[in-house]
Amino acid sequence: QVQVVESGGGLVQPGGSLRLSCAASGSTSSITGMGWYRQTPGKQRDLVAVMNSDGSTNYADSVKGRFTISRDNTKMTVYLQMNSLKSEDTAVYYCNANSKVYGYEYDYWGQGTQVTVSS
Repeated sequence: QVQVVESGGGLVQPGGSLRLSCAASGSTSSITGMGWYRQTPGKQRDLVAVMNSDGSTNYADSVKGRFTISRDNTKMTVYLQMNSLKSEDTAVYYCNANSKVYGYEYDYWGQGTQVTVSS
């Protein structure tokens, strides 16, 4: 069992920055990757950024060059640094942890945190 806890969402003006945090606990040794997704009304939940266990990363095209995902292995925490925020970035952001046990994959989700970009 893995638990994830998110924090850092809020209201920011266009061009501003926010940093989201996601802390994992429980059977963290089984985690193979962690990442961030976002969802707006009427839209599906889309990948924003993923940090794989080997340190490689993947980003949505819309956030490349503006968002950076990083991790603290000691604290089992993944961060999403969001710079040059646009109104289009407004969404509920969800943290995801993927684990693999005995060949089975499990996904664990945080509760979501609202990010609103508005002047």
